[in-house]
Amino acid sequence: MFQVENTLVTEDLFEKEFVCNLNACKGICCVEGDSGAPLLEEEKQKLDEIFDTIKPYLSEEGIEAIEKQGKYMLDFQQELTTPLINNKECAYVVKESDGTYFCGIEKAYNDKKIDWQKPISCHLYPVRVKDYSGFQAVNYDKWDICSDACALGKQLQVPLYKFLKEPLIRKFGDDWYREIEIIAVEYYKNDKK
Repeated sequence: MFQVENTLVTEDLFEKEFVCNLNACKGICCVEGDSGAPLLEEEKQKLDEIFDTIKPYLSEEGIEAIEKQGKYMLDFQQELTTPLINNKECAYVVKESDGTYFCGIEKAYNDKKIDWQKPISCHLYPVRVKDYSGFQAVNYDKWDICSDACALGKQLQVPLYKFLKEPLIRKFGDDWYREIEIIAVEYYKNDKK
């Protein structure tokens, strides 16, 4: 582990190679799992603000789930998450004709209808950030459904921290990411010895 500001960062950011491969996985991470996408407290307000704008991008089932459960909810562990459709896919996900799942929020963002891309936990995936007293842990969430992304990352030789540059900067800032880049140089230098 490495300490950067008030975070403890796993070596996996430098050791693991990863590039999302939607052609292979079809966005299944938005469907699988036992809970919705983790949300920050401040993201509740954002979902309230943008809901009417993103609603046309959502499926009928997603809208129905949101109307029944709310735009956000507490899951079985009492953690703030997105609601689910029939305890399966995220209520904000839409399925394309080719079977690929996309985030309705991100589709609205890409169409420049909103200025918020999607929840930071989704943007950072497969990295998860956990809050502790006085620090945050930044860890890699290894999941077999991402094996195609790991294979593509290995083929393209893209370390996880480089693949996640934009969301890591969004979450922690430019200075934090520059420190990660410095650590990476030293890490790879020492790894070659």
